[in-house]
Amino acid sequence: MSDVILLWDSPLLFEKLFVEYGLECTRALSTSLGTPYLPACKILVLPTGFANKLYTKTGVGLERSKRSLERFVEKGGTLLVFSPLVPEYEYEWLPFSLKYIMEENPCTPNPVDEHEAQKLIENIIPPAGCDGYFSEADAQVVLEDNRGRPIMVVKEIGEGMIVATTIHELPAAGFFEYRAECTRKVKA
Repeated sequence: MSDVILLWDSPLLFEKLFVEYGLECTRALSTSLGTPYLPACKILVLPTGFANKLYTKTGVGLERSKRSLERFVEKGGTLLVFSPLVPEYEYEWLPFSLKYIMEENPCTPNPVDEHEAQKLIENIIPPAGCDGYFSEADAQVVLEDNRGRPIMVVKEIGEGMIVATTIHELPAAGFFEYRAECTRKVKA
């Protein structure tokens, strides 16, 4: 069983990063969501560009996996979603409303209240690479850009959480250590 599963269809730098963090990482196709072939894990990661067909076919399996992803989170898993990297995107496969607008926007992420998910960027020296913002979010906003637009949101569902961000930087180890400690392995 893996600590982290990357939903992607080719090798990624993320894989080496997680090994460096001491986490067991597996890469899997999004079409394996909800099947017996996908092992249990603590954290599912959807890297930047998942909806851009120039980079990957990962977006194909997401829409039909809505219920599997929701059950994964309800049972205690963490779903970390980066930007789709297309001009506009509605996350119809998430169990809440979330809309993205792509806009190259290096910024200083501004915390909104305090949330453990903010550990995701604790290693970033501003300005952070940011490829857009959320134009609509039925979730808790935990980071905003310099113009007050949401760039990281969190939605707690059942025993787990979904974290979505438009920050285009390598994630910090502290987030994964925190989520790996308080999350149990669950099947998606």
